[in-house]
Amino acid sequence: MASSAKDIQLRELMDTVSQLKTMMAEQTELIRSLRTVIDEKTAHEAVLQEQVDYLTKKLFGTSSEKTHSDIPGQLNLFNEAEAEQDPSLPEEDCIEEPSPRKKKATHAELFKGLTVHKQVIPLAEEDKICPICGTPMERIGEEYVRRELVFTPARCEIYEYYTESYGCPNCKDGKGDTEKAVIIKSKAAPALIGKGPASPSTVAWTIYQKYANGMPLYRQEKDWKEYGAAISRTTLANWIIYSAEHYFRPLYDYFHRQLLLREFLMADETRVQVLKEPGRSAESQSFMWLFRTGEDGQPTILLYGYTPTRSGSNAADFLNGFRGYLETDGYQGYNKVSGIKRCSCWAHIRRYFVDAIPKGKQLDYNQPAVQGVHYCDRLARLESTITSKCGTDYEKRKQMRLEKEKPVLEAFWAWVDSQHPTRNTRLDKALTYVKNRRETSMTYLEDGRCSFTNNLSENAIRPFTVGRKNWLFSDSVEGAQASAITYTMVEMAKAHNLNIYGYLSYVLEQRPDETWSDEQLAELAPWSEKLQTLKI
Repeated sequence: MASSAKDIQLRELMDTVSQLKTMMAEQTELIRSLRTVIDEKTAHEAVLQEQVDYLTKKLFGTSSEKTHSDIPGQLNLFNEAEAEQDPSLPEEDCIEEPSPRKKKATHAELFKGLTVHKQVIPLAEEDKICPICGTPMERIGEEYVRRELVFTPARCEIYEYYTESYGCPNCKDGKGDTEKAVIIKSKAAPALIGKGPASPSTVAWTIYQKYANGMPLYRQEKDWKEYGAAISRTTLANWIIYSAEHYFRPLYDYFHRQLLLREFLMADETRVQVLKEPGRSAESQSFMWLFRTGEDGQPTILLYGYTPTRSGSNAADFLNGFRGYLETDGYQGYNKVSGIKRCSCWAHIRRYFVDAIPKGKQLDYNQPAVQGVHYCDRLARLESTITSKCGTDYEKRKQMRLEKEKPVLEAFWAWVDSQHPTRNTRLDKALTYVKNRRETSMTYLEDGRCSFTNNLSENAIRPFTVGRKNWLFSDSVEGAQASAITYTMVEMAKAHNLNIYGYLSYVLEQRPDETWSDEQLAELAPWSEKLQTLKI
């Protein structure tokens, strides 16, 4: 019996131990799962904090993306990539020379386009007598004192046009071969717009003020009133829309045809709000596109285009017939454009790394995002030096890129592959963005005319985004389309250093229409020899 009791007690103890082991295993699993939850919560909190820091920086921080290019002792990684190469070009070809200090402009240089009026300050009659002997003094010269910039406010005038009528006196008296009086009138050119008072100068000034200076029409309405002309903003808008469609459209289409003949293009897009779009609410976002030529050494062409959506099919329609390289940001919609080779913008790649740098860690080289930024900076410095050395020798530019930049690119991709960031962090997004564009970011090495960044098109679309802050939206589809055409005219003049108002006035005076040939329209292009007198 004693043995049996001991066996029962032993079995009970073994059951207790088994239960305790099961309980410990369950507790251990619970602890492990809780730790996993805590780790996930901690990682999620870190991602959220990173997002807060990023948005705070966007709202209240500096918008500049400049970083300190030199961190003592931390650039060996980039120099090592180049130390392994064996370039045939001399090393001094890639030494970055300090840019010379810009000389302070003289008054003659600042005001070289202005008329100079000489003002001589006369000596008073009583001062023309010698104070010593009383002899009348003689003029012996003059001395320069200073120059002043004088502003003459604009003014409006009304020009009334009359035709002259001439009649034959012989025929009037019945002495001629006809019984009717012979009357001939001079021919007057038709009005620029309908029967209204618009002239090339007034329409050109309205366009210049809105699209070059960003002045909305409601403010221009007040401005015209100050000049003594009561012109409503509706009338001003009608002038712009009519001129864009009837006089600028033929030239715009000519620019479009010339654009499609090029081999290197760049593109960008931005939002625009149009209040009265058929079938869409006033809050819907439409888009303004920018297409321009690249660095091919030929005259610059840039075009704006309005579409209701951001669909890549819009870009495909606009670039239908183009064959060549297309430099853009990372928007995948451009993949719908056929017959192109995509070039990705390295400024956008760098921007992703800049945004991934933790708060206050901009100079901490141990941060992978900082390392990514410095790879991009190294490439940008090499690109700037190579471009300045090669100029328009694009074949040499290609060779120097392959010899100087390709080793840095290879080191960069090796570094990218070695990174293992926390999921959903900004560094993870930056590396994913870069990996998805590995092939297109290397395309610029294929031809020296390819651009390293898309900055030219971003700079070209910036005037539209700045103007949008003033006039906020377009009222109608016609207005948005007119804005695209008119911005094209303004920015084309600006790109070729022409006086914007003078160029617009000249085109409106010529009044091109759809019957004009390409040879005639070429005479109105900003690069035409006839228009070089408008250079500023």
